Amino acid sequence: MKRIALFPGSFDPFTNGHYDVVMRGAKLFDEVIVGIGNNSSKQRYIPVDKMLDIMTRIFENEPTIKVQMFTGLTAEYAREVGAQFLLRGLRNTTDFEYENTIAQANRHVNHDLESVFLITSPHLAAISSSIIREIHRFGGNVDEFIPFQFSEIADIVG
Repeated sequence: MKRIALFPGSFDPFTNGHYDVVMRGAKLFDEVIVGIGNNSSKQRYIPVDKMLDIMTRIFENEPTIKVQMFTGLTAEYAREVGAQFLLRGLRNTTDFEYENTIAQANRHVNHDLESVFLITSPHLAAISSSIIREIHRFGGNVDEFIPFQFSEIADIVG
């Protein structure tokens, strides 16, 4: 049976830390689906369709990695795409506390779903989407933290 992992997130923006988890996950699973969750209660910094386009281009030469957008519960979406595993990255103990709670809830919704946690590579542990957004909002250069050039989308960012 094909081992499929879903790596869900808002990816606003997709960071080098996210990229690292996806590439490491691709070594463990037959297929990794990077699922951009569309949370209607959140105001995005980068429009979801633009982030989907950028992420699709990032992984265009990686046949075992797919990028998709989804709405609704992550555990339900995992069932829809046949993913038996949720792939998540952990930067610190705060992430662990949060992710542990989410993993338990996901397991309640989808009993066949197993969460797999990868510890963030040390040189990427300080990177977060919210920090990147804040640096960019105030005119700072964030290109060293993301696997694309922010100038590609500068004209459409809030």
